[in-house]
Amino acid sequence: MGSNVIVSHRHRFIFAAVPKTGTHAVRQALRERMGDEDVEQVGLFVNKRFPWADLAAIQHGHLSLRQVRPYVGDVAFSAYFKFAFVRNPFDRFVSYCAFMLRGGDLFQRQPREAMRHFLFVDPPEGHILFQPQAWLLVDDDGETLLADQVGRVEDMQGSYDAICARIGITPRPLDRVNGTRHEDYRAYYDRALIDGVAARYAQDLELFGYDFEGVR
Repeated sequence: MGSNVIVSHRHRFIFAAVPKTGTHAVRQALRERMGDEDVEQVGLFVNKRFPWADLAAIQHGHLSLRQVRPYVGDVAFSAYFKFAFVRNPFDRFVSYCAFMLRGGDLFQRQPREAMRHFLFVDPPEGHILFQPQAWLLVDDDGETLLADQVGRVEDMQGSYDAICARIGITPRPLDRVNGTRHEDYRAYYDRALIDGVAARYAQDLELFGYDFEGVR
């Protein structure tokens, strides 16, 4: 597992990596700009520079912005530029199902059955990768977005360049990273699955401006 939060005191930013948004290349590029005073949470806290022992108890390693805020301090948290990347929930759910069933061919053989299982039959409510993306990025009220800017996986390079301009670092071309291979996400859906994902991830769709066809 890669890093999931980067706090840069040098460049005054906080980056929260939302799972299943393919941000490995972004983390790699940001890491090149980090100073000795910057902290990064990597995997299960093998990086001892992350100084907040309490957070080590969170086994999955994915921290929300509201969880990080007390450790950074309210003043710095307000002043620092906070950003993340998000992905169309319909595409992300296909990727989630393929990821969970990796190592076998079940998803390739019966993708809709697999999707129905996770969505309707036995939804893994406690699984961090199954949570809405907004869960990591909103305040305690569950609604207010804490991120100052949200990039899109669908325009990773353009979003990254815009974020670099905001934090005052020179962008570079992002490395190409191969994720789970599957067809265009729309090919996997029927009406029931579209409605099911739309209901479960309604907040993500509304907050980040997506619909089934893509960016609204």
